[in-house]
Amino acid sequence: NTSPQLSEDLAKALSDALSSGDGPEAVKLSQMLSQLSVPVCVSISRKAYPQDLIRLKVGVEDGQSDTYIPVILEVSADMTIAQLKDKISADFGFHPSLQRWVIGKRLAKDPETLFSHGIRQSGDQAFLFILSASAAHLTKHQHKLDQQQQAMQLLPRGSLGDKTPPKAAKKGPALPPKPPKGWACPQCTFVNKPTRPGCEICSQARPEDYEVPNVHKPDAEEVKRMQQEEIAMQLYEQARLEEREQNYLDLIETDNIELIPNQEEVDCPVCFTPLQPLEGIVLRECLHTFCKECLIGTIVNSQDAEVSCADTTCDSKLLDREIKALLTEAQLQRFMELRLSIAESRSEHSFHCQTPNCPGWCIYEDEVNEFPCNICNETNCILCRAIHKDMNCKDYQDDLRIRAENDQAAQKTKQMVDAMLQNGEAMKCPRCEIIVQKKDGCDWICCVMCKTEICWVTKQARWGPNGRGDTSGGCRCNLANHQPCHPNCQNCH
Repeated sequence: NTSPQLSEDLAKALSDALSSGDGPEAVKLSQMLSQLSVPVCVSISRKAYPQDLIRLKVGVEDGQSDTYIPVILEVSADMTIAQLKDKISADFGFHPSLQRWVIGKRLAKDPETLFSHGIRQSGDQAFLFILSASAAHLTKHQHKLDQQQQAMQLLPRGSLGDKTPPKAAKKGPALPPKPPKGWACPQCTFVNKPTRPGCEICSQARPEDYEVPNVHKPDAEEVKRMQQEEIAMQLYEQARLEEREQNYLDLIETDNIELIPNQEEVDCPVCFTPLQPLEGIVLRECLHTFCKECLIGTIVNSQDAEVSCADTTCDSKLLDREIKALLTEAQLQRFMELRLSIAESRSEHSFHCQTPNCPGWCIYEDEVNEFPCNICNETNCILCRAIHKDMNCKDYQDDLRIRAENDQAAQKTKQMVDAMLQNGEAMKCPRCEIIVQKKDGCDWICCVMCKTEICWVTKQARWGPNGRGDTSGGCRCNLANHQPCHPNCQNCH
């Protein structure tokens, strides 16, 4: 029988010889151990491997997945595949028998280390395939036993079997909680460094409610990344400013152009003619594109002062600068005359010059009785609707009655005045009997000759014989119980 103490001494001596590099002594001790036929396991100390933690990129997939899920694990180079399986089992609940690790296109075995598979630095990749429980012949009972055994290994010494309670730790000052290492990605659960704005794995944005701890000191990698981000942000802002300046210059240049040509090939929606770039016109208001001929036809045939877009479904209008650039001088002159005619016909208080063939007209106010035409230089009487140069309204109307006996034109004018009197569009002053009209506003009017204030509705003087303030006569509006002089009276007082 071989003494266990001798075997342990020889194994320890062999370990020291190998560690010191004493080859002859290691050979001698190996021969002695082989003669004793003692089972010996030789392993490399953890100190021989790099001590830095490695951030291993792992792609996880199962039999029913079409794509793999990226996961980051913190491992060490000396970790064996078996230890890696135990870590996955503890962290994610997948039993070691369900795990198949593929590293470098090779199926990894439990005794092998990550270092032997080329896992040397952060960023190296591995692939994990999860088997189904039936494929791995794993029963629920066996899985439960393995979980209990794993939990037993995690219990502190003396918690089971030893009835002596562990010594109570001496109470000391409470230590502050350790600051969190970073923020967990809500999509892939990877824990990122506190200052990182997006997930390193899936680029998910950092949660809005997360705040970088004040005690956190960025490492060299974080500082470098933040510097690069700051430089990138400065370049972005500079490019954005340059783009805005260029857009402003383009806008100024476009505004100086009367007609904007199309930049892309389109068909005119009116005549369906294909328009090559720069052959059509883009309207400023609605950005619809037409050929020049269709736009000119739309303007020339328009019966409105404002020209609508040639697209019947569009409510936009052509700008004056576009109309002016499209039409010839003769076409523009006719269009402007049409505009004036439409404006005159639509104005409620318009008055056209009484000189034959004179295009002059105006919009009058209630207190204005004369219109001096700037085209024919004649002064029109708005009350008489005539030109009576060197005569007042009474003299003109008296002369009109005399001339009506022999002058056919005067006769027509007198007939028109009589018709206005009959229709209530004009009346005779109750004092001097000249014909007066109400142009606009309330029912109070004043005779231009005798200055008598008149109520248009009752056709009476507003006051008594003694003029303003005399309530002995007139229409007596608003005197009796504040009642109007007539049901149709519109404020003649």
